[in-house]
Amino acid sequence: MSQIIQLTLHEQRVIGCLIEKSLTTPDQYPLSLNALTNACNQKSNREPVLSLTESEVQNTVDLLIEKRVVFTQSSSTSRVEKYKHRFCNTEFSDLQFSAQELGVICVLLLRGPQTPGELRTRTNRLCQFSGVQEVEETLNELCSKAIVIKLDREPGRRESRYAHCFSEITSDKPIISNEAVQESQNVEGNETNERLLALEEQVELMQMMIDELQQRLDDLVN
Repeated sequence: MSQIIQLTLHEQRVIGCLIEKSLTTPDQYPLSLNALTNACNQKSNREPVLSLTESEVQNTVDLLIEKRVVFTQSSSTSRVEKYKHRFCNTEFSDLQFSAQELGVICVLLLRGPQTPGELRTRTNRLCQFSGVQEVEETLNELCSKAIVIKLDREPGRRESRYAHCFSEITSDKPIISNEAVQESQNVEGNETNERLLALEEQVELMQMMIDELQQRLDDLVN
């Protein structure tokens, strides 16, 4: 495989949005600059939440066009320029993903490092997984292709997070060594903490479901 392309945060957001909308709202794809800007600035299913201007999105798109991972598509019925990605799964790209792999990559581009449990919930509009084990199998396959990397498990988390390799790992949550994780678990790994962690994960999953419902309502309105 050729060298992995490196993307800035804004480039990741644009590519992620183009992939997402091509899968979830194909009738409205490709996207105009206005639609793409709105997608980049969504408050749900995005981390971090951005507030990009159309000018900033246009500049990012122009850079991606230079990198040949985005192109414009004109229409005889509209004078508005629209944009499509050829980041993957096209004859112009070396990156060829299954539906499940593409769903995972899309969420990682839009939300940063995620656990398998988070990915299972957050990809439900993009692809289907029978369970967390199938997500982990997909992640292992992407790791073997050097597309995704498994991060060290953080104190207080039951699962390791995974990140894409299209940029340097940037997170406000530090990557902790296995030795530090073990030391922390020895200090706070009692049964009470385990129950609290389980409850926190349930609340987080419920919040993700609420975000997903809100996104569907937003799509219907728009």
